[in-house]
Amino acid sequence: MHAMLKLAVASVIALSGPAVAAETADARIAELEAQVASLRQVAQSSRDRADVENLFSRYMYLHNAFMDPQIVPLWVKKGTPGVHAQYSNNGVYTNWDNIMAYHAQRPAPKGKLTFHYVTTPLIEVAEDGQTAKGLWVMSGVESGLTDPEAAKQAPDFMYEKDMVDGKKVWMHTVLVKYGVDFLKQDGKWKIWHFHCYEVARSPFGLGWIPFAAKSQNNPFSDDLMYFGENGKPVFMPKPDAPVTARNNPYRTDTGQMLDARPPEPYRTFSETFEY
Repeated sequence: MHAMLKLAVASVIALSGPAVAAETADARIAELEAQVASLRQVAQSSRDRADVENLFSRYMYLHNAFMDPQIVPLWVKKGTPGVHAQYSNNGVYTNWDNIMAYHAQRPAPKGKLTFHYVTTPLIEVAEDGQTAKGLWVMSGVESGLTDPEAAKQAPDFMYEKDMVDGKKVWMHTVLVKYGVDFLKQDGKWKIWHFHCYEVARSPFGLGWIPFAAKSQNNPFSDDLMYFGENGKPVFMPKPDAPVTARNNPYRTDTGQMLDARPPEPYRTFSETFEY
C-alpha cells in the first residue's frame, strides 16, 4: 500500500526539489494511511452493528419457534464474568444456569403460539470494537390452552371467558422493550447482559388498563416464566441478586418514565452503563 500511495502523489511533487519532494510525499502518504485506517474502522463498526442486529433478530426468530437449544450458543460462554439477565422487578439472574433455565427449557405444547417481533433498533458499537449496546421495542402475541386443573394455579384475569375444547384460553397482546449488551467473544458477537422491560399486557377480552388494575399488585405476572405442558404455569427460579434498575410496567396509578436508557456512543464498556 505504501508503494501505491507514493505513485499516487508522485505527479503532485514531481517539480519539487528532492528533499522537499520526499518530505511532501511522506506527509501525504501518512495522511492517506490515516484516512484508510479511519475508513477501515468505520467499515468494521458498520459490520459489527449489522452483526449485532442480526444476532438479536436470530434470537427472536428462534424464541418464537421454541428452538431454545439453538439460543444457548447465542449467549456468552458459561463462566464469562459479568453475565446477567433481568425479566421483572423480582431480581437479577447472574448464574448462567439460571439464565439458561429461562432460555433453554420451554416446551412447545399443541395450541401454543408466541409471536414477538422487534422494531426501532438503537445500537451503539464501542470504539474499541469489543462490546455493543442495543435497545429494541417489541410487540407481539402470546397464547395457548390450559387444562382447567392447571388453570387453578393462575388468576382468572389471565384467561378469556370462553373455553375451547374444554380448556381455558390465555390470549395476550404484549408490549416490551429489550435492552441488551453484547460482547465479542472469540471473534463472534454474543449476548452478555439481557434486560426485558415489560410495558403492558392485554388479554384480548379485557384490555391493558383493566388488566393492569387487576394485576398490578398481584405477584403472579412477575413470577411467571411461561405456560408449559397442558398450560401449566411454570415460575421463575429464585433470583441471584436484587434489581439495580427497575422496570416501569404500565400501572393505573403511576406515570411513564424512561426506564430503559437509550445507548449513546462510547469508547469502551467501563465508560457506559449496563442493561
